[in-house]
Amino acid sequence: MNSDAISTALTAARNANTRKRAMIKIPATKMIARIVQILAEEGFIKSAVRHRDNGKEFPDVNLKYLGKKRDPYIAVIKRISKPGLRVYSDHREIPKILGGMGIATSPTSHGLTTDREARHKKIGGEISCHIW
Repeated sequence: MNSDAISTALTAARNANTRKRAMIKIPATKMIARIVQILAEEGFIKSAVRHRDNGKEFPDVNLKYLGKKRDPYIAVIKRISKPGLRVYSDHREIPKILGGMGIATSPTSHGLTTDREARHKKIGGEISCHIW
C-alpha cells in the first residue's frame, strides 16, 4: 500500500497525460488541493472542481492539451523529496526549473509555495516536486 498521497497524485497526472485523458480523479488532502491550485494558477491545468463521492472528497482535475496532436501542457512532473529521502533547500539554493519556465513546489512554514514565491519571501524548505 502506498502511503505517499503526493506521489500517487503526481503519478495519476503523469499517466493521464500519457493516455491523453481529459479528466482525472485523485484523493483529496490539503497538500494535494494546494498543488492542484498552484497548477491551475500557473496554467498547467484547465480547472479543478472538488466533489464528494461516498463520503470522500475528490478533486476532478481537467488537464490541458495543445493543438490537434493534443500535446500535454505538463511535459514532466517529478517527485523530488520522498518519504525515504527528504530534500531540503535554502531560499538561495532553490533550483530554477528550465530557467523559470517550470515550477518547483516547496512546503514551507508559510504553506505550500512555488519556487518563485519562496525566493521572493526568502524562505526555504523541502522541495516536493518539479513540473514543466
